[in-house]
Amino acid sequence: MVDHVSPDRRSRIMARVGQRDTKPEMILRRALFSLGYRYRLHSRRLPGRPDLVFPARKKVIFVHGCFWHGHGCRWGKLPKTRLDYWEPKIRANIERDRRALSTLAEQGWTSYVVWQCELRQPELVIERVEEFLRGP
Repeated sequence: MVDHVSPDRRSRIMARVGQRDTKPEMILRRALFSLGYRYRLHSRRLPGRPDLVFPARKKVIFVHGCFWHGHGCRWGKLPKTRLDYWEPKIRANIERDRRALSTLAEQGWTSYVVWQCELRQPELVIERVEEFLRGP
């Protein structure tokens, strides 16, 4: 299957994909803030730069895009073109995420991952995140 967009245009499109303040992240942040939770954003001091950091609770939350972090849902599927590029890239992202979660656990932090596709039903996700934040 051939890409219907020129390589130059594809490059510009992909360069515009944000890493911070994404729509899924903002949905979760707004909901938690309205419930009274306060957090730090994208701490550079912690492995993987978690999206939400709750220092007093020693808990972090990552909001992962299904495509970029290789989720098994329908939005996490690899493209049909340039597999020689995308497979190693996504695999490296998955490995980097695994290392960050492991290092955080070794440092005494508890982590929770929210997937982009889960936020299609934000009420359920927010309920689970609240349980995570209230727990030990």
